[in-house]
Amino acid sequence: MELNASYDIEDPSSMQHDLWPLDRIDPKKGKFPCCLVWTPLPVVSWLAPYIGHVGICREDGTVIDFSGSNFVNVDDFAYGAVARYLQLDRSQCCFPPHRSAHTCKHGYQHSEFGTAITWDDALQSSGRYFESKTYNIFTCNCHSFVANCLNRLSYGGSMNWNMVNIAALILFKGQWVDLLSIVRSFLPFVVVVSIGVFAVGWPFLLGLSSLSFILMVWYLVGTYLVKSLLES
Repeated sequence: MELNASYDIEDPSSMQHDLWPLDRIDPKKGKFPCCLVWTPLPVVSWLAPYIGHVGICREDGTVIDFSGSNFVNVDDFAYGAVARYLQLDRSQCCFPPHRSAHTCKHGYQHSEFGTAITWDDALQSSGRYFESKTYNIFTCNCHSFVANCLNRLSYGGSMNWNMVNIAALILFKGQWVDLLSIVRSFLPFVVVVSIGVFAVGWPFLLGLSSLSFILMVWYLVGTYLVKSLLES
């Protein structure tokens, strides 16, 4: 009987983290395991319903969100119940057991940015980082926090997560919790537009469209042309 040397038994760099099964998504209990979650913002979403508050959930479904300067919420989603969610696939994350065992193509950059050994570890590290950040809806907000988490995970093999693609991910791929969530997300906008058109006329729509255009230009320029302007 031949005994293999210890280094022949298993290559540590090929070890895979066991991903235990997640519990089911349970909106009634506010549990969304490994999900991005979204809810409308007061006033802001009334004028621009595509803008809202986002958070990211731990493996047990607990929501974590950056909702104010030096403050990261745990299990108390700011601004109301979750309206939309998108569950992410943990197998698309990079969980290196050591510096040379990255499964993503950004090994060195990922190490320098801050790697994570588990999903929850990434969220905890980002939470500590944002506890020293000043909240600003234009430069450092809840989208920045979620982007930071996904960059620590190198989710999808990418470290280019930012406010814009986080917003787009939820906007185009997010699922609505129920019909009531759709109503509470768009009804205030419909009411505001109706009152505005009745009171001011079509110039109100022009002004509202201009506001949306300015906001989109700000985030696109800040994200892709002046990268030091926005936090991610």
